[in-house]
Amino acid sequence: MAVYGRRTLRNLFDDSPTPHIAHPPRTHHRHFYVATDGSYRESGGGLGVVIETHDGERVARLSVPDSPPDNNVAEYRALHLGLDVLATRAPPTARVGVLIDHENLAANVNTATILAQDTDWLPNHQFTIPANAEHHWRGIRARICGFAELRAAQISSGENPAHSLANAPDQYSHVNRERARCVLPQPFDVPQSPSETGVPPPSRADRHAGD
Repeated sequence: MAVYGRRTLRNLFDDSPTPHIAHPPRTHHRHFYVATDGSYRESGGGLGVVIETHDGERVARLSVPDSPPDNNVAEYRALHLGLDVLATRAPPTARVGVLIDHENLAANVNTATILAQDTDWLPNHQFTIPANAEHHWRGIRARICGFAELRAAQISSGENPAHSLANAPDQYSHVNRERARCVLPQPFDVPQSPSETGVPPPSRADRHAGD
């Protein structure tokens, strides 16, 4: 069941921008949401992952020690891990919302999403992948193609529920012992755009009322 008193990943996603990709209200409806974060320290960093269904039911949490070469690579490793975990617990027909606090990664994910749907599209944003993160990026792109639809929203570190899991894996190791769950998405109605329904938007609905 969803935990009351905290913001669900869906609410965070709905309130956040999705770089380089349109974000009309009807696209907010996702089956699953994945929040990830990576941290780097000379003494050792970590990877954090939180996965929920669209109604806030928790699917998985991870807080894993890691030794990335820098913070940028840590972010890619964390997202790769989160999508790998989701892929084992969600059907390929799932619509996925990703929440990350790394602007360049969010932009890369959304550009890759559009390219997966339209190979003839010429993106304005060019991929800039950190050194030592190339194979993680290949894994992320493979996961993007493995779901029905995926897009990323950029959130602040303070709002990212995976932030503490990534930054203090020694304190949150207990979340890795939570029982593995496979929560099938419940059906929901996706609002259609006016062009799909044939009904004009309110701004144009009464434009010719006096004719």
